[in-house]
Parts: sequence; C-alpha cells; structure tokens
Amino acid sequence: MNRTTRRTAAGAAVAAMALSLAACGQSEEKPRADGVASTTVGLLLPEKTSSTRYEAFDKPLIESTVGSLCTGCVIDYANADGDEAAQKQQFDDLLAKGVKVIMLDPVNAKVTAPWVAAAEAKGAKVIAYDRLAEGKVAAYVSFDNQRTGEIQGQALLEALGPKAATAQIVMINGAESDPNAAMFKAGAHRALDGRVKKIGYEQSGEWKPEVATAKTNEAVRTLGKDGIQAVYAANDGMAAAVIEALKAAGIKNVPVGGQDASMDAVRRVLTGEQAYTIYKPYKPEADAAGSIAVQLLKGMDISSAASAGVDSNGLRIPSLLLTPIVVTKAKIQATVVGGGLYKAAEICAGPYAEACAAAGVK
Repeated sequence: MNRTTRRTAAGAAVAAMALSLAACGQSEEKPRADGVASTTVGLLLPEKTSSTRYEAFDKPLIESTVGSLCTGCVIDYANADGDEAAQKQQFDDLLAKGVKVIMLDPVNAKVTAPWVAAAEAKGAKVIAYDRLAEGKVAAYVSFDNQRTGEIQGQALLEALGPKAATAQIVMINGAESDPNAAMFKAGAHRALDGRVKKIGYEQSGEWKPEVATAKTNEAVRTLGKDGIQAVYAANDGMAAAVIEALKAAGIKNVPVGGQDASMDAVRRVLTGEQAYTIYKPYKPEADAAGSIAVQLLKGMDISSAASAGVDSNGLRIPSLLLTPIVVTKAKIQATVVGGGLYKAAEICAGPYAEACAAAGVK
C-alpha cells in the first residue's frame, strides 16, 4: 500500500470507528464497587517545558475525543516533563488503580518493554502515542516519522536554493532515547545526503534548548563563522535556541528549520528568522488514539483502525500513521490557519501585524 492510499484508508478507518463507537454509546460500563472506574483511560505525556504541544493540544483533544465517544469515560492524566523515573511511577500508579487502557508517549521508549509486560500481566492494554514504546503494545498512533524527517530535509534544501550543492550543514537531532528522533534523522539524511556538500557537524540536542545552544556553539567553534550555511534542528524548541546562538555568534542569513508548528515558531517563520516548521495536525492524531482507546475499553476489534504495521524488536505492532505538512511563510495561511490550529488574530497580534499582511495571513 503506498503512502497516499494508506493515509486515505487511515482517515476512513478513524471516521468509521467513531461512528460505530457513537452507535454503541449507551453500553458504557459502570464504575466498579471498589470505586475505580472501568471506563478510565490513562494518558501519560512526556514533556511540558521543551515542547508545548502536549499540554496545549494533545491533552485537551484526547480528552474531548474520549468524552465524545464514551459517556462517563474519564482521562487520568499525568505529564512527566522529561523525567523518565517520574513517568515510570505514573505508569505504575495507573496499574495500581486498575486502569485497563493506557495511552503512553514515553520519555524513553527504550525502557518501556517491562512496563508493557507488567500491564499485560494485569490485563491492561497500552497504546503507544506519538512515540513507539518498546514492548507488545496494543497499537501505535503517530505520524510517518521518517517521512517527517525527509520533508524537513527537503524544506531545508528549498530554503538554500542553488546554494545547496556547496553548503555545509549542521544537524541538531532529537534525543537518542526517542525512536522518533532516529526516524527523523534517517529521513533528513535521505533528503540531504548527496544534495549538500557536507554535513559538517551532527549531534543530539536531546530535545533540550540549552543542549541545542551548547551544540550550536560547539559547531561554530569547530566550523567557523563562515562554515555554516544551514541548520537542521529536529524541533522548534531547539530551532529557537539555534537561532539565538547563531545571532550571538554574529552569524546571519542561515536557514534554520524545526518541527511542531509552535506559535513562536510560526511567528519566526513569518518574520523570516526560521525557514520552516512542520505541522502535524494534532486533532487527527488525537482522534485516532482516543478512538482506539475507547474501542479497547469496549473490547472491540481495532484492526480496521490500526490497519498498518510497524516492526519493533521482532514484533509487528498494529499502527495508524498520518501525514505531516511543511509550513513556510507562504503556507502559513493555508496550513496552520486554514487547518484551524491558530487564528490569524493570534499569530498577527502586536508587532506581527505588518508581517502577516505582507504574507497574506488574515
């Protein structure tokens, strides 16, 4: 199945599942006698500080989806804010409460196999959300992460234009503990390798702006002020840090790209400080994951929703993968505004009004 067919099928599957769940909405289970609701979905997200998307978008969207499909269902939510040990405790707490479906976006996906096994031993199902947790998870819902990296790389090439063939690139990748980061990196290399002169410096920024700053400063010391023609940053938080570090070093007119379509990044794209960001429409991802969670709560078959498959350490994980979208200055109106992520008035407030008018954002 090609990418286009897979995305169309994925969208149809989510819509069909939502209808079937709505039709059986009167059959919700009641709370157990011990006071623990059997209609509780656990939601564990990984970050607050280094990426704002989880609190601003994923959590409320998932809550809305689950609530709309399952009367009486509730979300038991926690955010680890980058702390692996804290997330392990949050996971254990959900199991101790008797929660039977847990949506997990892991801080460190490499350590989760024992968690998933412990959940299975207690009859609980784990959905890997956005990042593929190791272990025999019931389903995986995310974007096509290698394709995301490829789109990032292509956007950086387009920002460089005819200078690409002679350009030396710096790459600040995501955390090595995050399997998505490895896929972003692989996709970016697929786009960039052989099309730029050289990847002159490449390190992990660990999804942390302060680490990205340190790595950018090291790249400047290693390559010199004239030795950097563009920077690939795996997300917007690190891209912001890279841009500031380059400014502090007196380096100008170097394209820097990111990912996540955060408000500050969209504004940097608008003003030309950042070359592009990547918009992952959070609602389809949250809708898909929330729908699968309710389906699992009801003991329903999820094969129509998670019809693709991703290999993970010898396991074939039922998966649903969605398509990311590149956002440049010319595409802000058609993507993040047209898609309903932000209102033009939010983006264009205060000092950004003139840039919005010039870019046709309204």
